Amino acid sequence: MAEPLRADEVQACPHRVALARGGPVEPTRAKESAGLARRRERALAHRRATLAALAALHPESARPRTVTETLAALERGDELVLGPRLPIDLAGWRTASVQALVRTGREAGFTYAPVVVKNHEVAEPAPARALWRGELARPRPADAVRVAGVGARASSPLTRSGLALAHATRVLHAFGHGDPAARGAVVDRGRTLWWFELAGDAHPRFNLTTYDRLYEERRGVLQAHDRWRAGEGDYPTEPYWHRECLDCPFAPHCADELTARDDVSLVRFTTRTQQARLRDAGVSTRRALAHLDPDEARRARAGDVSCDGLAATLALEIDHLDQLIYRARVAVDGTLRRRVEPAAMGCARADVEVDVDTESYEDATYLWGAVVSVARAVPGVTAGYHAFATFDDLTPSEEAAVFARFWAWLEGVRAACENAGATFCAYCFWSTAEDGAMDRAVARTPDDGRARALREGVDAFRRARPTRWIDLHDVLRRQVQTDGPLGLKLVARAAGFTWRDPSPSGEASIAWYERAVGEDPVEAATHRRRLLEYNEDDCRATRALRDWLEGPARRLPHRDEPPAPLGTP
Repeated sequence: MAEPLRADEVQACPHRVALARGGPVEPTRAKESAGLARRRERALAHRRATLAALAALHPESARPRTVTETLAALERGDELVLGPRLPIDLAGWRTASVQALVRTGREAGFTYAPVVVKNHEVAEPAPARALWRGELARPRPADAVRVAGVGARASSPLTRSGLALAHATRVLHAFGHGDPAARGAVVDRGRTLWWFELAGDAHPRFNLTTYDRLYEERRGVLQAHDRWRAGEGDYPTEPYWHRECLDCPFAPHCADELTARDDVSLVRFTTRTQQARLRDAGVSTRRALAHLDPDEARRARAGDVSCDGLAATLALEIDHLDQLIYRARVAVDGTLRRRVEPAAMGCARADVEVDVDTESYEDATYLWGAVVSVARAVPGVTAGYHAFATFDDLTPSEEAAVFARFWAWLEGVRAACENAGATFCAYCFWSTAEDGAMDRAVARTPDDGRARALREGVDAFRRARPTRWIDLHDVLRRQVQTDGPLGLKLVARAAGFTWRDPSPSGEASIAWYERAVGEDPVEAATHRRRLLEYNEDDCRATRALRDWLEGPARRLPHRDEPPAPLGTP
């Protein structure tokens, strides 16, 4: 019999669930990336520290070491059980792991709600919603307070955590100790306890109804896998592209198979339901999807009853079918495409251009970098890379001080341009990051008159019209079609830009920063230099994108042009 279903498999790719229990291929044990290893280590450290805090706050809590001891604690009605060892739900063939159980009441026996400890955020501002917030000192749901103006994040980490709570709740129900209201809690990265009622429809992404549907599908996979092992049927699943493919040990095998048949699931951001509908309609490959008519799909979606082609039929069932067609065209051609006519491509330019990029660690920015390009000489303005960084303790005041130095320099460049009658523009990629870092630094600036002046200067800079703070991501989003994400690394490389570092990424830079502030002076110096070079290259990449938009990008095919027939030279 296949191994019981775990909580982390409830939303997982069914093919991965089956292959993990035996199949025609073996997993590829690739070395874990530095970024993933770091996330695992930090999550484990957070979990251990939180459990230690709970144990200190509740010395009377039960801390069972076995399944038998856990069940005994539940039978006794212990108020808090830390590190429980839950038994396998044999009838449901599932196993659950949570960090704590909190007593919620008594029915035929004592009832409990599961608690998981996660190193991610749970809540976000939401004026029309509310959440129940608790604290470690008083972890019962009855002690939680309703907080208006916040809601559950629509994030993958929280969805997984919520499904883990639902999974554990069903296991507890199987043993007569499940909370009747199906309540469960997540302790977030700030050690705030957030309660969710899973029996209703308040949290559709991970309530019991959603959980039960996902569970039944994967339970069916396990049952079919058992029949396959007994020689009574075909293998129960087949590969399809799934977000989980990015770190799946079976991905190389699946990728080879999917690529060989040009499977339609390789078109980014298609759901399994959409993929199934496309296949049912005979659209089983990326090339077939790329040859559908996106205009017909849009018109049918808008209610044009004169459209009667396949694209029109599918558009009524598949949201944003036109966008899927465009992504398929990029994938088939292997090149980006234009969204606009060649003459409309480009970006505002200036005599002095400043490309800006930041580097942050957790919730603080330690580096503001900028590359100055000068088309017309301006007294006091020096071309090249300028960095404003700190590798001291990254306190709020230190973050504010770094930004203050950068801002004073940038204002100096702007003033010099104005005095010389020269035009000025500053650029970034994904302004949400830089704007957020600015706002945070201003908020952390001492309130002695400087904060107000800084806020007024920053706001005036960002509100100026015509704008002199330009987001290249926004420019590209309107002019260039990709096959999925619009990331700086992807588009800049397509434009011919290369980074000096062999593995540049924001996630990797976090690990570099930890070494840059470490105790080994040689290693620290090496990684500080690596961070500065990486930051400089990010700045130069946005400059390269502007040049590309005004040159080679104008020769890209338009996304409305269908791909050439297969075999066309």
